[in-house]
Amino acid sequence: MKKFLLLMITLLSIFLFVGCDKSKPDLASECVRIHIRANSNSSEDQAVKLKVRDAITSYLSQKLEGVKDKEQALATLNGLKQNLVNIANRVLYQSDFDYKASITLSNEHFPDRDYDGYFFPEGNYDALILRLGKGDGDNWWCVAFPPLCFVPSGGKEKVVYKSWIKEMLDKLFSGV
Repeated sequence: MKKFLLLMITLLSIFLFVGCDKSKPDLASECVRIHIRANSNSSEDQAVKLKVRDAITSYLSQKLEGVKDKEQALATLNGLKQNLVNIANRVLYQSDFDYKASITLSNEHFPDRDYDGYFFPEGNYDALILRLGKGDGDNWWCVAFPPLCFVPSGGKEKVVYKSWIKEMLDKLFSGV
């Protein structure tokens, strides 16, 4: 039984890290990014960007739950674009901003990014881009598939990796 459990843990661990492994040269072809671009770099525009981020990630965490592959993630995001714009516009309106949000789902070139030990090489990534107003300010981003988001923790952005496999392992071994 112990050997079987060890084998299962090993196989699940390998499977867990296959999705968006930092050592893979074709990482850009396996991930879908989300970028929320602020209107400007003013403190007000950056603050409302974070409010929009909170509303969008809360909504998407439910809608993307159970997504099994990149194509399904892209189709889901494409179908949710108007809802996402509506959510962003509601946050902007409630925060007394007069500009609106716009959204595109495209393939864009991004520079190298390294967050909390996760390296995303320069390359062309499929991405959902949510522009607030002019979209000229700094952005916040995460990976919609596989789900990997960066959220504030103690003033710094930290990685939060969500995976049904990890959750299953946590449940399986919480009683051990």
